[in-house]
Amino acid sequence: MRSEQGGERGFIVVDKRGEEKEEAAAPRAETQAPPGAEPRALPKPDFAALVISLGHSVLFHLGAVSDPATGERGTLDLALARQTIDLVEMLQQKTRGNLTDDETRLLEELLYDLRTRYVEASK
Repeated sequence: MRSEQGGERGFIVVDKRGEEKEEAAAPRAETQAPPGAEPRALPKPDFAALVISLGHSVLFHLGAVSDPATGERGTLDLALARQTIDLVEMLQQKTRGNLTDDETRLLEELLYDLRTRYVEASK
């Protein structure tokens, strides 16, 4: 590259090899427990947890539950509630035939409940 003054303009090469190993070995800040506190044990992620989490999001957007982090009650947002219900419906369609009986029943019952609550909230 040439600079506006006509001379050669260089660039700097920084060797970052090995930094990936250091980053991987260091624990991430958001996963560390405060000093003196025991680390929080999270359940193993599974399909039911995903579906229930999406259902909770719908309830939050319908104003039926509070945000677990802040304790503030959700405000009515029918568009976000409908979008999340549609997402759960999409999961039901895309996973049809690949779920256990319990997972199938969970999806059916959750969608029935969410749709009913959505209709009540939209009145």
